[in-house]
Amino acid sequence: MTLTIIPAASVAQAFFCLLLCVSWGSSCPPSCQCTERAGAKAVLCSSRHLEEIPKDIPKDAVFLKLDANSITRIPSNAFRHLSHLEELDLSRNAIEKIDRAAFKGVAAGLRTLDLSSNRIRSIPKEALLMLNAKLRLANNPWHCECALQEVLWEARLDPDSVQDITCHTAPREEYVGKPLLQVLDAGVNFCSVRQRTTDVAMFITMFGWFAMVIAYVVCYVRHNREDTRKHVEYLKSLPSTQDPAETISTVL
Repeated sequence: MTLTIIPAASVAQAFFCLLLCVSWGSSCPPSCQCTERAGAKAVLCSSRHLEEIPKDIPKDAVFLKLDANSITRIPSNAFRHLSHLEELDLSRNAIEKIDRAAFKGVAAGLRTLDLSSNRIRSIPKEALLMLNAKLRLANNPWHCECALQEVLWEARLDPDSVQDITCHTAPREEYVGKPLLQVLDAGVNFCSVRQRTTDVAMFITMFGWFAMVIAYVVCYVRHNREDTRKHVEYLKSLPSTQDPAETISTVL
């Protein structure tokens, strides 16, 4: 019987590789695939029937694909631990709500953010304030209003998809179905409409308070007059040797 002696260095190498593989496997979500792309870690979670963003995405992920799933919401701090993230694909989901701090922690390094083909009607401006990423927002049922207009003014939109940001609903029926950029180019300013609406509401409120004050004063005067008349009639009915007119003048 011949015994084969394995060098200690080979054993150490094999053990190190085993540890590396175990570490790699444990750091990748079970529903995703972790691989290398251009020397950087890519986490591929496309078409995996996910209903929420996985919690155990590797911290050194640079590319993250979560497209073609059933995600409905992006909660606050969803990607906060992914400080190396550069590309984030959330297209073709069912996203309806995006929290204000949804992209907190990744704003500085993110270069591409794809939110196209979801169910987004509006998005908080605060969620995109610090982002320098190129945004894709096409093919969502947008409600064209001041908030969306401000997003267009301040965000860095992908020029190839900006024409596909259309008004699904709007304050006026004539804007529905039109690209938002076309509506704005025609001179429409949704923010000024909101300001006028606010001014009218304030005016109506102030007018209501003024009318209440006037009504109170009128009622107060009428009540005092009625009390005075009753008091005068009472004084007239009292037996007195004085002339009624003198009594009344004395009281007054």
